[in-house]
Amino acid sequence: MYKRILVPTDGSDLTAAAVTTAITLAKTLGAQIVTLCVKEPFPYGAISEMQPVPPQQYFDAQDRITASRIQQVQQACAAAGVACEAHTVDADQPWQAIIGLAKSSACDLVVMASHGRRGLSALLLGSETQKVLTHSTVPVLVVR
Repeated sequence: MYKRILVPTDGSDLTAAAVTTAITLAKTLGAQIVTLCVKEPFPYGAISEMQPVPPQQYFDAQDRITASRIQQVQQACAAAGVACEAHTVDADQPWQAIIGLAKSSACDLVVMASHGRRGLSALLLGSETQKVLTHSTVPVLVVR
């Protein structure tokens, strides 16, 4: 049925539940996990002297954070005996990176966490999951 399952991670507890679900599904189906962690862009400001950290320090921290998040997924996959392919990418819009990787890596399912926004905050803020659901041509399984 599914052979390549994409599971994006942001390191949150909610995402950990999606990772666990994706790994269980992959093990059951004999599928491979493809995982992605999106690096956040540097928050450039109008006044360079007011930056909270220098750009290179920020980029180095992002590299460490994304590597750690990816490593957690890889370790969980290894413990379950599931093959895992890992990616990190710089992107302003994580949902676009997720859809792009799903297409370029020939994934046939995306497993994501729902961050549970409701009401006005969901309407105003949206979510990466909602955007993936709206724009993806690949099936998406949302874990709550």
